[in-house]
Amino acid sequence: MSTNESAAFDVLGRITELRQARGLSVYRLAKLSGLPQSTIATWYQKGLYPPIDKIEKVCRAMNVSLAEFFHTSDDYFVGKDEDMLFLEKWHSLPDKERKALSDMLDLLSNRISR
Repeated sequence: MSTNESAAFDVLGRITELRQARGLSVYRLAKLSGLPQSTIATWYQKGLYPPIDKIEKVCRAMNVSLAEFFHTSDDYFVGKDEDMLFLEKWHSLPDKERKALSDMLDLLSNRISR
């Protein structure tokens, strides 16, 4: 690759990859993410790079963290099976429950470190 070429991350390709892996249409993704279908369709039609706040909504709809979205290597998560199970459950929680669990983990880790 020459110095003038850029190795840009293919956001729309990644959305398509994850969406198809979950059997979601653009319409269904729009419903799950709370974004207008026309917004997502415009990204594809005009090859637009969605803003990060919209990517985050798409990720939440597909139970994927932003880190998982932008890191596509299979060796990203090399943790134990229990760690993967925890992450899967974490991503399925609504924001309010994530906050409660995070607060509880903070309390536990503070108690253990004493």
